[in-house]
This record gives sequence, C-alpha cells and structure tokens, in this order.
Amino acid sequence: MDKKQKILAVITARGGSKGIPGKNIKILGDKPLIAYTIEVAKKSDLISNLIVSTDDEETADISKRYEADVPFIRPEELSQDDTPHLLVMQHAIKFMEDKLGITFDYVVILQPTSPFRTKEDLDNTIQKLIDTSADSAVSLVEIEENHPMKIKKIEGNRVLPYSVEEVFGTRRQDLPVAYKRNSAVYVMKRDLIMKDNELYGAYITGHIVPKERSIDIDTPLDWIKAEYMLGELKKKNGK
Repeated sequence: MDKKQKILAVITARGGSKGIPGKNIKILGDKPLIAYTIEVAKKSDLISNLIVSTDDEETADISKRYEADVPFIRPEELSQDDTPHLLVMQHAIKFMEDKLGITFDYVVILQPTSPFRTKEDLDNTIQKLIDTSADSAVSLVEIEENHPMKIKKIEGNRVLPYSVEEVFGTRRQDLPVAYKRNSAVYVMKRDLIMKDNELYGAYITGHIVPKERSIDIDTPLDWIKAEYMLGELKKKNGK
C-alpha cells in the first residue's frame, strides 16, 4: 500500500445503551469493552489517524487511558438512539480534516461491541477496499444458523419464503453458503460519505472473519456469549 494514503478510523462509542447500561466501558474479562477495539486499531499498519467519537465523559477518559485520541465530545444532537452513523461520521471527518488541514482517502467505522476482531481482520478489510476500488468494504461471517432459505413470512394463513425458496429435505450442510455483516469493520471511501451522502454505495466488497471472532454485543445474552467466546479464544491462544 502507498503509505501516503490517509485513513481515518473512528471508534463510535455513544454513552447511552438501553440493553446493557454503560456497555462500552463495562468490564469484559480484565478491561473495558472499548479497550479491545482501541488496542487492535492502534496495531493497524494502514490506519493513519485513530479517534474515538463519544458523547460520554467517562468513555472519553477511559479511551484516553488506553491512549486513544478523543479530539471532541460528540454533540448531543448526534448522540440520540436514532442518530445514523452517516451523520456521526460526517461530523468526525469534517472535524479532523479541519483540525489537520488534510483530506482523508478512506474512513473506517469501528464499534466497541465487536471486541474480538484482530489486526488482520481490520487491515485485510481495509486492503480489500483499496485493491478492488469498491465504494466500501465490510467484514462478513458465514451464516450457519437461521440460513436465509429457512426464513419465512406469514401472509394471511400461509407460510411463505421470506426471500429465497427452501428446498425441503436439504441438509443444513448442503445449503448454499451465505454471509452476513459481522459488525467488526466497515471501510468507506471518504468522498462516498462527504460528497455522495452515503455509507455503503453500490459496490460493496467484503472480507470473511471466522465465527469464533464474530459477535455484536447488544443484549445481556450477547454479553454472556462474549464472555464465553473470550474464554475460548484465550484457551486457543494459550493465555
């Protein structure tokens, strides 16, 4: 990669969380949840600037403790339950470009709720976008449960395919491979967000991440699953 590429990574960490209060700074294992994302992002070979966008002073303080840059406290109007990521990213990009006097080439969204991504997951997703010249790149995980062919809808009294016809009798292992976003890494061309007013664009590419590192913590049950996954990852890595 050309080292002159300017890539801004933004860890989006709103303070409010209804499902798990204080989720982003809640202790998972031996450190706050957001620390996992900060530590991995700081190892990246491709990210040129890393910041945390938060509206919460305690989250900001903890982020700084883990040596992340928190250049602003996000405005209240951009910190609501229904505030789209597009507006949050536009604010962060404009702030940093004005501060540094530069224009970024790519931007990365990292959410603290996916703590088990690795440096390779992060950099490989970024590199995939650069190599393909797509509009955006996302990290993906293979779907093993709730395959799209098994998803149904009800119209009147009829159970119908939601989107894809199921061939009944097909074994699970014989279903066509399907993927979903695993919420760990989102990478976009800067101009897609700032000029086109979009997050993903028409051409999206993806990098596949193993199931063992894929989780998006949203509910208390997700938290319990994350604690189990952390234990398994530590065993695998001999820690």
